[in-house]
Formats: sequence, structure tokens, C-alpha cells
Amino acid sequence: MKQWSEIRERVLVDGESRRQIIRETGLHWDTLKQILSHSEPPGYRQRKPRPKTKLGPHLKRVEQILKEDQAVPRKQRHTAKRIWERLREDGFTGGYTVVKDLVRQLTQRQQEVFVPLARRPGEAQVDFGHALIKLNGQLRKVAFFVMALPYSDAVFVQAFERECTETFWEGHVRAFEFFGGVPRRITYDNTKVAVSQILHQGKERRLTRGFLQLKSHYLFKHHFCRVARGNEKGVVEGLVKYARLNFFVPVPQVPDLPKLNADLEPRCREELDRRLRGQSGTKGQLLEEDRQAFLPLPVTPFEACRKFSTTASSLSLVRFDGNDYSAPVERAHHPIVVKGYCDRVILCADGNEVARHARLWEDEQVCFEPLHYLALLERKPGALDHARPLQGWTMPQCFALLRRRLEAEREGDGTREYIRVLRLLERHPLAQLRPAVEERGLEVGAITRDAIAQFLYPREDWRATVFSLDGHPHLRQVRVDAPKLSAYTELVGGAA
Repeated sequence: MKQWSEIRERVLVDGESRRQIIRETGLHWDTLKQILSHSEPPGYRQRKPRPKTKLGPHLKRVEQILKEDQAVPRKQRHTAKRIWERLREDGFTGGYTVVKDLVRQLTQRQQEVFVPLARRPGEAQVDFGHALIKLNGQLRKVAFFVMALPYSDAVFVQAFERECTETFWEGHVRAFEFFGGVPRRITYDNTKVAVSQILHQGKERRLTRGFLQLKSHYLFKHHFCRVARGNEKGVVEGLVKYARLNFFVPVPQVPDLPKLNADLEPRCREELDRRLRGQSGTKGQLLEEDRQAFLPLPVTPFEACRKFSTTASSLSLVRFDGNDYSAPVERAHHPIVVKGYCDRVILCADGNEVARHARLWEDEQVCFEPLHYLALLERKPGALDHARPLQGWTMPQCFALLRRRLEAEREGDGTREYIRVLRLLERHPLAQLRPAVEERGLEVGAITRDAIAQFLYPREDWRATVFSLDGHPHLRQVRVDAPKLSAYTELVGGAA
């Protein structure tokens, strides 16, 4: 390059003879002409592509192999070397380089080009991701819900046991509350939670009942990506990856999911202080423009629970999502309405709640509430020590002492009386029943159910009570004379 520059300067600026330059440097006339015409070496320029005489008959075969590769996993597709080897088996005598160049050229031609999309206020995108956490010291994989607002790039993240209708609902409810409104249009992939069937070559969707319930409550418009076209919701796709790398690294160690979600929400609020590339304001400032385009939150919150009617079994169990939950024994063989939330299961009968359990997520599990079976055990006290609902139910030591004393003093009826004492837990918490048994009943020998129950109700000082005439106006006319002791003396026959 130094010589190139010097020759150009000597001829074009200083006016030296071109023949003199050729005699000194030994350059060819064509080379000198190139130097004077270009400010830098132009490099080799191929005027027309070289003919592929050997590869020509095999060109269609290479295109067919690459087309068939689109239907197999990426890790099992042909490499250029493997295609060259297969062509050699078919009689190809050329080298590997020409095949590699052809494969690169055809692959680049097949790569899709995307149109940049406008980001309008008031729109959102939703997706689920997966990450590992340490839950009570055990490594577990959880699903996390992500709602992103493309205009402001604001994001909301919550973790759940898995992706299902209840968690899909709950994620929306929490996200709408976090953002302070309902986006007018939300984009989804073709998740089975929302789409039951894709119709008319991917142009229409048959929506699930659960998704229609959510949409009917919040009245937002929906949009589903084309099949295998996640780029149509590229903002949330990128934020799923961002959340995994920033919110779940290092692996969170938490006692339960509510604690993890309580930690995730402030992280989402911290994101609002960041500024987007090319934007003058922060995410929080742009979020205000999003909110102006939002729909208002409904007055009545959406109940994110799955409901269905069933009948309690002879074991007083109700099945929901593959697991069994206990109901009070008086509800056995009776209709039950199950309300399944993402964190709890509520059983209702006659419009009232009759049982509440923590949601089970492992399959074929049973959740017992011991109090549900005490009424039945009172009729069948012989089953007390073998009752499965009471296995693992630890009680304070004073209850074991109470049982021994009852069975010793009330032969044949002590176990039933002990169960009657336990049934006081149906109305009173253990924190009240324990001192009534330990500090009062056992100390004074009042160990029956009725005796212990007396200690559970507060006693008022009779001297502090005042009779009020409020609400009894007819009693204001009543006059009570002062007592006469002489009349009582006459009644009993005179003074002794």
C-alpha cells in the first residue's frame, strides 16, 4: 500500500513520466493503469462464476437433501462433508470445497428475512419459560409466566409449579394488577391452554373454554402466532431468556413458591428504572403511555380457579387433577363443587365452603384433614389407632396423657370420650385447647369433654354486669318493691 500511494503521488501530483515509473519499478502498463485508477488495490474480481461441470448433474440432489433436512431435528441434519460423501457414492468426482460452497450458497438462500414490527402502546405478549430452583433444598424445575409490553419493554414474571389453566389465569390476574390495567391486544403462541385446535391451514383457532372465560372477563383482543413462528412475539421470547439469566441465576434457594414470587415482583419494578436503547425515557416513563392505552381493570376480580361438580366417595374423598382431597364425613356420597386454584383446593357444598387444602402437584397423592374424620371415629372408636387420616398427626404430649387417664377411669368408653375432646378442635384452635387440657383439665381432674369445654369460654365477673333496658321499653313501667324480710319470716313460720 505504501508503494501504491507513492506511485500515485509521483505521477498524479508531481507529474513524473509513466515510462520513468515503469523503468524504476518494473511494473506492467496494465498494473500502472490500475494504480492510477484506484486509490487502493481493488483486489481480485471474478467477472463471471466458474462453471461447475462436475457438480452440475448433482445440483438437484443437493437441493433435495437440504429440503428433506427441514423435516428432521437440527442436530440430525446433513453437514457439507456428509453431503459430499453421499455424492461420491453416486459417482461425483469433484472436491469437498466446491460442495461446501454450494451448500453455503443454498443455505443462505433458504434463510428467512424478517420485517421489523412497530410497537404500539397498550399491547402485550405472553409466554412461559422454565428454570431450575432449589425448593427446600431439593432441585426442581418450575414454569415461570412472563408478560411483556413491547412498547415500554416492561416485564412481569411469576413462578408456578407447571403451565396449566389455573396458572395461566393466575399469571394474567397478577400481571394486570402489576401493570395497573388490561392491555388491549395480547399475543400468544399456540399453547394448549388457550388453543384446542388449529383450523384452516393455521389461519383460525378453536379456543378453549378456559381462555374464553378469561377473555370475556377482561375484554382484551387476542392474537396467535403462526405455527412455529415465535418471532412474531420476539419481545417476550427475548425477555423469557433475560428473566432466566437474570432472575434465576444463581439458582434461587427458597422455602416455597410464594417466597420466590415475592422476590420476583420487586425485581420487575427495578427493571422500570432502566432506559431502552434509542429511547429518551426509562421503561417506567414509557409504561405510563402504555397505561393510557390500557383497558380499565374490572370492578370484580377474575376468580382464577377451575370449577367442576362431583360426588364425595365412601371414604369422604374428592378427586381433582389426579389427586384426592378429604371432605367432612357428613359430605360422603353427597355432591361437592371443587374450586381448584394454583395454590389451593376449596370444596363447597350448598354454596358454602366445607374444606380447604393446599394444592397437590404430584400425581396420585392424598391430602387428609384429620378433623374431617373425628365425627366418624366417635362412632367407630376402635379404628382410632389405625385411621389413615390421623397418621402423622402429631399432638402435644398432654393429649396422650389425657387419653390414658380417660381409658383407665372410663372403662369401655374412654377412647370415645377422648375423641369427643379432640372434636373440640372443630371449633377451637389447638392454641386454646392445649392449655385447657394441660393446665386446667389434667390439674383439677376435669378430663371429660364437657368439663374441658367449660375452660374454653371466657368467664365474666357477675359484679361487672349491668342489665340494660334498651330494646325493652315495656319494662320501664314495671316497679319492683323493696324486699320485706318480715314477710319471709312469716312464711317460714316465724324466727327460729
